[in-house]
Amino acid sequence: MSINVYTLQQRFIDLRENKFFETFVILVIVISAMVIGAKTYAIPETTQRVFAVLDVGITLFFLAEIIIRMIAERSLKRFFTKAWNVFDFVIVVASLIPFEDSETALLGRLLRIFRVLRLVSIIPELRVLMNAFVTAIPRMGYVSLLMFIIFYIYAAMGSIFFSHVNPELWNNITISMLTLFRVATFEDWTDVMYETMAVYPFSWFFYISFIFVVAFVFLNMMIGIVLETLQQEHEQFSRESGEGEAGEVHSIEQRTREMEERLVRMEQLLERVADQSRGKA
Repeated sequence: MSINVYTLQQRFIDLRENKFFETFVILVIVISAMVIGAKTYAIPETTQRVFAVLDVGITLFFLAEIIIRMIAERSLKRFFTKAWNVFDFVIVVASLIPFEDSETALLGRLLRIFRVLRLVSIIPELRVLMNAFVTAIPRMGYVSLLMFIIFYIYAAMGSIFFSHVNPELWNNITISMLTLFRVATFEDWTDVMYETMAVYPFSWFFYISFIFVVAFVFLNMMIGIVLETLQQEHEQFSRESGEGEAGEVHSIEQRTREMEERLVRMEQLLERVADQSRGKA
């Protein structure tokens, strides 16, 4: 019986690592996304029935696929230690819950929309990008906080100096921050500047300095954080997969550690032999 279980696990491992099976899973996810998009149109009742049957088939396929991956992992604990496996499991299990009531039908449709995100867990390159994005968020938070402080200072100054020029844009600090966001995104910002320059000719310095600090400095800081995090994630992925220069360096380091451990064990064994020889002498 144990041999049969081991053989079944090995077959599931081979199936999980099969490129054709992986491509087929990606195709099913894409079809699922297309079905969700098609349901947003006014379609005949017959087509809706076909989509309902297709949705059930897709859900059952995802259930079979997640079971295969769980068995191939050999251990449920090991399976659930990976965040993407937990995400896939939650999405698949949530898709199995029937949502017949009109109040919960919307929730069911929303959960099925998230099945598109399974592409991220299937395709390694997308996982690298998503991990880099999630890792960069805390570091970008401090930059965003400093950017908010700059926004707040400039919004207060704009409300003080320009509120009588155009109350719709500078009446209070909240509206002023929205106006500055418009300036930072370069959405007709020159119209705002020329309007205030008609009253304050040197108000252009206010806008130029704000754009330089926010749009150039802080934006480049954001880009730098994302690029640095993305590079770290690529190196981590290369080390884990054994590909690229980082993978080769990691493999060499691992072999070096193994050789050092063997040398230590050999030295300990030689010391024991030498101690026994001295004891007999």
